[in-house]
Amino acid sequence: QVQLAESGGGLVQPGGSLRLSCAASGSIYRIKAMGWYRQAPEKQRELVAAITSDGNTNYADFVKGRFTISGDSAKITLSLQMNSLNPEDTAVYYCYARGFRSLFDYRRKAESDLWGQGTQVTVSS
Repeated sequence: QVQLAESGGGLVQPGGSLRLSCAASGSIYRIKAMGWYRQAPEKQRELVAAITSDGNTNYADFVKGRFTISGDSAKITLSLQMNSLNPEDTAVYYCYARGFRSLFDYRRKAESDLWGQGTQVTVSS
């Protein structure tokens, strides 16, 4: 059973930076894409940034130019460099991966979604 675990959250002042990391325990046959989502209190979970197995990236408009996603689908590791943080970035950040757990699943195109437990990011003075 593959599990994702985030690290690197914490309290930071407005304008500051944080780097989130995500690592997997266990193995999975193939990863299609990985990404970061976030959920602020009383708000829906939203996509922050994503990266495909061939390196294509996608960012939400509210983080473009401030956040950078990087990852290795073979090692199932993921990072999010967050700069110029503001209070609106305060949320629980979740690591996400979509892939195939086994060759059997790959052949029948049965994708699985994996989620981490989340890490709190608080931007406050």
